[in-house]
Amino acid sequence: MAKASRLKPADIEEVFRRFQAVNPEPKGELHSVNDYTLLVAVVLSAQATDEGVNRATRTLFAIADSPQKMVALGEDKLRDYIKTIGLFRGKAKNVIALSRQLIEKHDGKVPDDRAALEALPGVGRKTANVILNSAFGHPTIAVDTHLFRLGNRMGLAPGKTPYDVEMKLLKVVPEAYGRHAHHWLILHGRYVCKARKPECWRCIVADLCPFKPKTPGPA
Repeated sequence: MAKASRLKPADIEEVFRRFQAVNPEPKGELHSVNDYTLLVAVVLSAQATDEGVNRATRTLFAIADSPQKMVALGEDKLRDYIKTIGLFRGKAKNVIALSRQLIEKHDGKVPDDRAALEALPGVGRKTANVILNSAFGHPTIAVDTHLFRLGNRMGLAPGKTPYDVEMKLLKVVPEAYGRHAHHWLILHGRYVCKARKPECWRCIVADLCPFKPKTPGPA
C-alpha cells in the first residue's frame, strides 16, 4: 500500500503559505531568453548544475536563440560551446535533433503539449514538466533529486520513485499553490533542506516537518 503524506492538509497548506510569503514569484535558475532557450537549457541541465549550464549558454544563446539558428550553428560548433557540461556530445546531438523536429513539426515553436514535448529527442517527463510549468503556467511538478528528497524527508509525498512522488505531490499540494510549488520545493531543497545536512535551524517550516533529529545550528 502506498504511503500517505505524513503531514495534515492544514500543515501542507501552511507550508506553502510560508513559501509564498517569503518568495511570491519564484523563478528557475537556468538562464534563458525565450521558451526555446529554456527547453535547450533544461535538456543540457541533466546531470549538470544550473550554474555550469548558465556559464555555457550565456554565449551560446547570444548567437543561437531559435531552432533555425541552432541548426545553422551545427552539431560540431554546438559541442564547442557546451563542452564544459557533462555528457555534452549526446546533448549536442539531441539539441540539434529536437531543433529540427521543432522546425519540421511545430513551426519552430515549443509545443504546449506533454506528448509533443516528450516526443522530442532528449526530452523526458521531468523536462516536459519544467517546460509546461515555467513556459506555459501549468501546475506541473518536475521531480528532481531535491523534490524526491523533500517528498520523502518531509513526509510531504513519500514514494519509491520520482513518479510516485510527483503523483502524490499533485494530490496534496493545494490548488492555489500549484503554479509555483515546483520552484519553491526545488529552491528549498537546494539551499536549505540539503542532501547531506539539512539546515533545519534556518528552515521556515521546521516546526511542521516531521524529520528527526533536526540539525542544530552552527556553534
